[in-house]
Amino acid sequence: MLVLVVNNYGQFNHLIHRSVRDLVSARMISNQTQAKDIEADGLILGGGPALERAGNCSEYLTKLDMPILGICLGLQLMAETFGGKVEKGTVGGYAEVDVEVLEEDDILKSLPPKIKTWASHADQVVSLPPEFRVLARSEVCEIEAMRHETRPLYGVQWHPEVVHTEGGIQLLENFLEVCRERS
Repeated sequence: MLVLVVNNYGQFNHLIHRSVRDLVSARMISNQTQAKDIEADGLILGGGPALERAGNCSEYLTKLDMPILGICLGLQLMAETFGGKVEKGTVGGYAEVDVEVLEEDDILKSLPPKIKTWASHADQVVSLPPEFRVLARSEVCEIEAMRHETRPLYGVQWHPEVVHTEGGIQLLENFLEVCRERS
């Protein structure tokens, strides 16, 4: 199984890659890679500084038929691509955020109802796109995690790859299980 991590120039993209590579075969790719050139069992859209620097990520979301996990900026890209809204958050910088799991679903299964996460809310999803549902929330943000109703598209605001996030590796393993089931 091969999972590709899309580098959106965020400071944690290499850590996302290493965390996934410890579990399955993984490669990091540029966000300038053409969708037609992507062959993998799953894709992770990493974080980054700005939606404007996300390269071809919207194309990946609309053209590729594979499980996709958006992390931080990846979640925001997913929301904007499908008609949601992203705005500046009221809490910037990386910090601990207590997240309430509303629905375990595929990627949050086996996680406790409340988890401590490591996240930045400099930007955040404020309006859910059509055909998506909220999986988790916090006092900082009402849309901490979401998924598409019918396609295997998932997004989380927090960083599952950092050691400070409770259940982060479990979340990644859950996503990889979705990839295995569809390959």
